Amino acid sequence: MVGMLEGKIITNINQMNMSQQNLIKNFSDTVSSLADKTEERLNRMRDTIETKLKEIQNENSSKLEQMRQTVDEKLQSTLNARISESFKLVSERLEQVHNGLGEVQTLVNDVGDLKKVLSNIKTRGILGEVQLEAIMEDILTPGQYEKNVRVKPGCGETVEFAVKIPVENGGAGNYMWLPIDTKFPMEDFERLIDAEERCDTAECERLRKELEHRLKQSAKDIKDKYICPPHTTDFAIMFLPAESLFAEALRKPGFIETLQREYKVLITGPTTLSAVLSSLRQGFKIFAIEKKAEEVWRLLGAVKTEIGKFGDLLEKVNKKLQEAQNVIEDASRKTRTIDRKLRDVEEISPEETAGLLALSSSPDDVVKNGS
Repeated sequence: MVGMLEGKIITNINQMNMSQQNLIKNFSDTVSSLADKTEERLNRMRDTIETKLKEIQNENSSKLEQMRQTVDEKLQSTLNARISESFKLVSERLEQVHNGLGEVQTLVNDVGDLKKVLSNIKTRGILGEVQLEAIMEDILTPGQYEKNVRVKPGCGETVEFAVKIPVENGGAGNYMWLPIDTKFPMEDFERLIDAEERCDTAECERLRKELEHRLKQSAKDIKDKYICPPHTTDFAIMFLPAESLFAEALRKPGFIETLQREYKVLITGPTTLSAVLSSLRQGFKIFAIEKKAEEVWRLLGAVKTEIGKFGDLLEKVNKKLQEAQNVIEDASRKTRTIDRKLRDVEEISPEETAGLLALSSSPDDVVKNGS
């Protein structure tokens, strides 16, 4: 009876060994499949991220190139349009003069009336301000500039117009002011024109110096009243409503550069101011795109951080799997050891094994049978 019991036990152990080997093989296949799938997913994720980064870089480069071309085309078209309009207006006026000699006196009277209007300093200032406002409205949006702004804290002076320049840390939140003020020294300029018509060289030189002095004094007033970094830019713009007056300011070499260097004031005429404002508008668009690009880079940085965490998690999983593999290999070695020790034991049939297992499930029956 004892021999039969031992045979059944040995058979049971062999079957358990076979079951354990099958379990080990299934577990090993599962681990290998999981590792392959994980590696495949990581490769797809890496390829996807690299593709997205390349697409973003290509898109940004394309947009910047398009913006550069748009700025160049806009500047060129604006200058060409202004020049064409000026020539067209002159041609129309000359044609009207030649068509009706009777209208010459009316034109002279109109010019006289205009001269009377322009002789009033207040009225002349209002006309310059209206022209400046028309240029601002034509190029910039209402949210990009304001009218009658106190740009200098603690000062009651208000500049006619100020453009909002976006910055990271400005004096007024996320922007600073670019002051633009109108100056119209028409009386000095008219006296200079009269002297040139009389070919009075000495008088022209004197009047030209007076006009330069007037422009320098205006630039100094703009600097003292409206330039206050970091609430404003470190320079301001003086707008001359007449192109002829602006051309006279450009006539002396180095005069414009002197005003920029000493008073931080840039003199512009109608056409020049339009070009400057167009460049600023394009700069606003570029700034907005750069802000979006910065947000994208921050998002990519967050994704990179999460990928690093996922890599650490995979490393931990790999470590756990390696530990399980070591345990399985140890169990396999022990199983082979038992199998070598029971090599000479004769196996029994499955029916006898089932009966033996049924007997071993009841301790009382085993005791009775043994007795």
